[in-house]
Amino acid sequence: MRQQGGFSYVIVMFLVAALSLASVRALENTLVAEQRDKEEELLWRGMAYREAIRDYYVNAPGSAQSYPEAVSELLYDGRFTNPRRHLRKRYGDPMAPDGEWELVRNEDDRVIGVRSRSNVRPIKREGFSDDLASFANAERYSDWQFIYVPKAKE
Repeated sequence: MRQQGGFSYVIVMFLVAALSLASVRALENTLVAEQRDKEEELLWRGMAYREAIRDYYVNAPGSAQSYPEAVSELLYDGRFTNPRRHLRKRYGDPMAPDGEWELVRNEDDRVIGVRSRSNVRPIKREGFSDDLASFANAERYSDWQFIYVPKAKE
C-alpha cells in the first residue's frame, strides 16, 4: 500500500501543474483581450475628439476659421447665438492611468488634436483606415496622434 501512495502524489502534482499552466494561459488571454478592448476604445474616443475639432474649425461663424483654445470650447461653443456642442462629453484616455489626454497644439497654442500619454506598445500594428495610416507600426500609444488638418477644400 505504501508504494502506491507515492504514485497518487505524483499524479496530483502533475494535475496541479497542468491547472496552473492553464490558469496562466487564460489570464494572459484575458489581459490581451482587455488591452484590445481599450485599444478600440482609444481609437473611438480619439476620433471623437478629432471630429469635434474638425466640426469646430469648419463650422466657424464668419470666414475666420480657427482651432479651439481649450477642450472646453468643444463642449460648449459660445461663438454662436445658439451655443453648439461639438463634443458630447469629455472622454478620458482609456490607456492612461489618470485618463488624461495630452493636447497637441499648433504654433498659435490652439488645440489641433489629442494623443494618449501611454508608452505601452500597441497590439494593433496594421489595418488602419486611410485617415489613420500614420498609426501603422507605431512603437507606443503616444505615437497615435488624433490631429485634424484641414484639406484644401475646407
